[in-house]
Amino acid sequence: MNELAINLMRLRKLNSLTQQDLADAAGISRVAYRNLEKGNANPRQGTLQALATALKVPAFDLLAPLPKLKSLRYRANKEMTEQERAKGNQVVVRAGNWLQDFNELESMLGTGKRAALPNIRKGTNPQNAAEKLRTALLGDGAKCDCVPDICELLENSGIKIFLFDFQMSELFGLSIGEADGGPAMAINTSQKISVERQIFSIAHELGHLILHKESYGKSPDELSDEQEREADTFAAAFLMPEKKFLAEWNENRGLHWVDAVLKTKRHFKVSYQAVLHQLVDLGKAESPAIYKQFRADYETRYGQKLHWKEEPPLNPAPRPRTAGVSPAPPPSRTEEPLHLDPLDLMEDRLGSLVRDALDKALITVSRAAEILDVGIEEMRARLNSWEIVS
Repeated sequence: MNELAINLMRLRKLNSLTQQDLADAAGISRVAYRNLEKGNANPRQGTLQALATALKVPAFDLLAPLPKLKSLRYRANKEMTEQERAKGNQVVVRAGNWLQDFNELESMLGTGKRAALPNIRKGTNPQNAAEKLRTALLGDGAKCDCVPDICELLENSGIKIFLFDFQMSELFGLSIGEADGGPAMAINTSQKISVERQIFSIAHELGHLILHKESYGKSPDELSDEQEREADTFAAAFLMPEKKFLAEWNENRGLHWVDAVLKTKRHFKVSYQAVLHQLVDLGKAESPAIYKQFRADYETRYGQKLHWKEEPPLNPAPRPRTAGVSPAPPPSRTEEPLHLDPLDLMEDRLGSLVRDALDKALITVSRAAEILDVGIEEMRARLNSWEIVS
């Protein structure tokens, strides 16, 4: 099957279109379209453009070869619909193209970085592996409680990070091994996924890169639940080392327990559910009762329902005072709000590479826009903004 046939099938499913729907939109018969999708015919230029318009992509995307990743690792939900699987495939295509662009820029500029990751013995306890990695990446900074800027930390260590909206909430992230120019990871920044969860996803994929090197290149259906649990444990230990977590939790022991959870979550830049999970792992709370209890007590305290997938909203207002009950103090508006902001999670290495390549006239403005996945006008606006401060 040729590239056109593969791309047509992938993009048609991504848009939930039948063969007849797409044939009608392109002004051709279903038989003619079916021959294109089977690779038995080639379209005229006008038909190719009509198909691209119907699929909302440039005509080039219909003919572009798909990236061939030998060391991809991502876990697909077995209950995904056909369209959700098509979206997952599209995420893989976009991540593969991004990684090719990233490596091409590094090669042009001679700025490639070899990943500074320690060699962790297979079978190492996830908590011990996380502690070794914190020490290796942070050095003296390993003594600090929280990871100050996880994107900057990993990018400086040679790990490439791609943050973008997957247009789906069933997949939080994926990672790619060194065989394809990694290590690299793509993280879902959908508005339905909190920044806290995105940070945890980065640490989770980092756990796979450290603990499960043998799993890269395997089919999503071959990956075990046990590895996912190990990656979660690694992520929690990397973001919230046990001793530091207990020290912070004990400092908050005089607060209402809901506020102690919220303060702890903000301190470590994690979700409230990650804090609850850590409390369960350390034997300080029962699971799954603790999750239900937190949501119930949060609603009682702040008068707002909290969906199990959501982070507490910005500066929740506690309920008014009632007889015999003291109201909880509202969070200070002079402090950081409870919810992390997208600015708390930004990668900037690719943008820096693009700027350097433009400064050296190694790429055109249109190519820069293509690499950064922005429109040409937005790219020009960014160029103008760079002139404001030298």
